[in-house]
Amino acid sequence: MPSDAGSIPAASTIFLYRDEEAEMPKATRVITGLLVSFLILVIVLSLLLPLPLPAQKKRQPVPVIKVELVDISGGSRLKISSGRNLNYSLRKTGQTLTVSFKSASGLRFDRTAFHSQLVTSIDLAKSPEAYLLLIKTRTADFAYTQSARWNPFELTIELKVSEEQKAPVESRPVITEKLTEAPAQPQAAITDQPAARPVAARKEVKTIVIDPGHGGNETGAKGAYGTLEKDITLSVSHKLKEAIERGLKYRVVMTREADISVPLERRAAIANNNKADLFISIHVNGSRRTKATGSETFFLSLNASDEESRRLAYFENNSQELEHQVPEKDFDDLKLILWDMAQSAYLKQSSQLAELVQQELNELLNTRNRGVKQAPFKVLTGAACPAILVEVAFITNPEEEKMLQSEDFQARVAEAIYRGLNKFLQLYEKP
Repeated sequence: MPSDAGSIPAASTIFLYRDEEAEMPKATRVITGLLVSFLILVIVLSLLLPLPLPAQKKRQPVPVIKVELVDISGGSRLKISSGRNLNYSLRKTGQTLTVSFKSASGLRFDRTAFHSQLVTSIDLAKSPEAYLLLIKTRTADFAYTQSARWNPFELTIELKVSEEQKAPVESRPVITEKLTEAPAQPQAAITDQPAARPVAARKEVKTIVIDPGHGGNETGAKGAYGTLEKDITLSVSHKLKEAIERGLKYRVVMTREADISVPLERRAAIANNNKADLFISIHVNGSRRTKATGSETFFLSLNASDEESRRLAYFENNSQELEHQVPEKDFDDLKLILWDMAQSAYLKQSSQLAELVQQELNELLNTRNRGVKQAPFKVLTGAACPAILVEVAFITNPEEEKMLQSEDFQARVAEAIYRGLNKFLQLYEKP
């Protein structure tokens, strides 16, 4: 049976290939097992052994600026130095020269005591865009020149007053006369002529300090359309300053000339350091009631006129962005400050000024008259002079917010405050 005999080799061949196929998977399994074991070992070692960390950039130290100031003929020279080169720009605004520094790692100011006949103060402030070195002078009538060198960085600024301003600036005495103080009798001059009969000196306001509320990271109240209190108060304050300098020719100092943060205590200190005779703080109002309207003027008191005034004072004293907040339970501390500063001596004049300003606001703004009120505003407590706080309108009222955005309305606000101020000054300029 040839067919049967021929079938045996074929079957053997089939069984042979099947045996080889059976052997191949086994070898593959061995190799695969070795690979898996190796991978597991690598993973375990990577978990046990620390991996090299990428090189971290060293934190750059905060640069420090130092200022040296000396008086020169006709002005002052400042040398601003730092261990790191700094990008800067200069801008003159009124009586202030602002030096803006760009520094991503921050900036510190190494304060050094100085005495100058032209420069009154040097402060470092933080704005959203830069660090600002604010150099305040006694007069707006000055010019400046600057030169710089690098490695190490040194910026030299020379401030020179105009010829007609030199004598008053160099010989100007410190203003110590206040509205409530008795006028000093002039001393008789040493002369061969008989001494003239002394004439009573008139009480005059020498310096007016304007305080634009809030600023910098401390925005104040915010309107439904995104308007910020800090922007409105700064704009109105600039307009008021221009009106006073144009019409009254008195020295005007602002607690901030740009969008920077100024602590409440610092605002009163600026007034006192400049021997201020009047202090006017500009704000816009805010309320949970969007229909609240009108303007109101405040002067300082230990107790608020009403519950709404108390709440408003608490809000102004405790803005969320301020580092040092004043809890309601600490109002007793404010009372101590009030008595320590003898602020009660100025309450009568503060009341008079508030009444006159409120009258003009009612007449020019055509807004609801909310009247003159009293409240323990912290910004007013430290000022050693008559002081008022004006709440122009409600930024939280959509209609009044649109008014506050208007340059014309802002100008009318400044004009109203100026007129009230002018009437107040006339009461004390009479012989």
